[in-house]
Formats: sequence, C-alpha cells, structure tokens
Amino acid sequence: MTDSAFFCVLSHEGVLAVRGPDANKFLQGQLTCNLNYLDANQSSLGARCTPKGRMQSSFRIVPQPDGYLLAMDKVLVQPQLADLSKFAVFSKSKLTDESEAWVRFGLVEGDGALVSLGLELPQSDGQVVSGHGLVAIRLGALRTELWAPAAEAETLRARLASQLAEAPLERWLLAQIRAGIGQVVAATRELFIPQMINLQAVGGVSFKKGCYTGQEIVARMQYLGKLKRRMYRLCANASEAPTAGTELYSPVHSSSVGEVVLAAQADDDTVELLAVVQQDAVEDGRLHLGTPDGALLELLELPYTLDADKEIQR
Repeated sequence: MTDSAFFCVLSHEGVLAVRGPDANKFLQGQLTCNLNYLDANQSSLGARCTPKGRMQSSFRIVPQPDGYLLAMDKVLVQPQLADLSKFAVFSKSKLTDESEAWVRFGLVEGDGALVSLGLELPQSDGQVVSGHGLVAIRLGALRTELWAPAAEAETLRARLASQLAEAPLERWLLAQIRAGIGQVVAATRELFIPQMINLQAVGGVSFKKGCYTGQEIVARMQYLGKLKRRMYRLCANASEAPTAGTELYSPVHSSSVGEVVLAAQADDDTVELLAVVQQDAVEDGRLHLGTPDGALLELLELPYTLDADKEIQR
C-alpha cells in the first residue's frame, strides 16, 4: 500500500435509473450531454437544467444494455425522479431509484486492484469496462469508480481492503476538487448554469446535440454571453470544511460574490474548495470565506483550461 492509493465508499451519491426502449430518446431531450456519443464503453458527465438554464442536478451517466444509470447527489435522486416522471408519461421508459441496488466505491491509484478483479480499464477519461457483475469507470488519470450489486458489498470491500487502504469519503472529495469537477447538491440546486461550474470544459455539455430543456440559455451564454461568474479552485486556513452554498465575500462588492460548490479538508488547518465566484472579485484577490472578514482564500490552479472554440465542437 502507498499513502496516495486508497478506496472509499461513495455514500454521498445515489443512482437514478432510466430504462426502456425510449430511454435514449427521452433523456436526449432532457440532459446537457449528448447520449449519441455514449456506448457500452463510454460514460459522461452531464446535467439537467430548468428552462432558464439553471442546473437541477449534475451526474455521471453510465449506459446499460436497457437504458442508463445516473449517479448524483443522494438527496436529489427522489426530486429528479418525481420531476422526470412527469415528462416520461408518454415514453416507453421506466424511472426508478436504484440507490439501494448498487454499492459504489471510489478508487485512487487502484488499477492493480481492478486487474485482480478481472477488469482492465482503458486510460481514456469516461471509459467503462464491465465484467464479473462489476462496472469500472475511468475518471481521469488517477481516479476510478467501481460499481457492483449491493449484495456484493462486503465481499468486494474486503477484496479491495486487501490491496488498498480504506479512507474516509473526504479524501475522495479532495481528489475531485483537485480534478476540478464541480457537482450540484441539494444546497446549490438551481443556483448555477452549466458553464458556471465549468461543465462544458470537462465534456458535460454538447453544443451540437440540438434541443433539450434549458438549451437556449446555455447555448446563448456560450456563443454570445459574457460569463461574469465561473468556478475556481481555492484554499484557506480553516479547521473545518465549509458546506456547499457557503457564500464568499470581497470588498469589491457589498454583498456576497460567490458560493462554495464543493469543499474538503486537506490537512488539519487547510481546506480546499471549488467555488463559483465573480470574476472581478477574483481579479482583486481579496476573497473571504463565509463572512466579509472570514478566512482569506488563495487561488489555486485547475488541471484544465477553458477554451470556448474547443468546447463548442462537442
């Protein structure tokens, strides 16, 4: 074992299943990602928006032989299930909450453990491999997800623990923050448009797929708009990670200038976070966490660049 290699249970998320012969057609008109780019070997990030382009949820969508599985914030599964069901009345699609049917593990530097389970996962981001009742998904260079039927939870956990250290969920969230992957949770539902959390930069928005709910607003922002708020990676001296939705402040404005998207403890006295912040406040450099005189935030680099020309090619 090494200090950097670990696994944890992804207990913070649930699974929404959409199955049936019309699942593709139905979801294509609901989601920001292009399902025509997906197959049994390829997953994607994505979001579902209101007609005004505000994200109701964000997720990892994984194709299945008879439909799709969407992993999202656990609290959002039931509201999204209820809302989507209204639009699926005339569709040959069945929507269910499969959160209890699956156990999901996050692995960092865990390829050796996957091989021991009979899974050889390609290196390309979003790649999926299935076998022996398991599903493995590549999330960038170091992170992978491993899904299994819930009945296999304890057996699989023991097999992983024989090769990897088991860590608390916060270490996984810290790795996600360092990868620059934002996420909508209950506290930030309908607060951001996709570009505010850089979703278009990590393959979660398609500008060639045609109509979906909120598409007009999202496309207009990409082609014509000037985005004044977007997601940055930051750190601060603090002994407790702030919750999603915690406000950021700057003397540039008399009111808050942003909100925390995701945060995690990096060590005893440092937190790292992703936050959507007004650009002029970032440029000023005096950002404070929680209150106008809260902990001073330091800007960190994201592992990708924003390139509008490249983003619209998806």
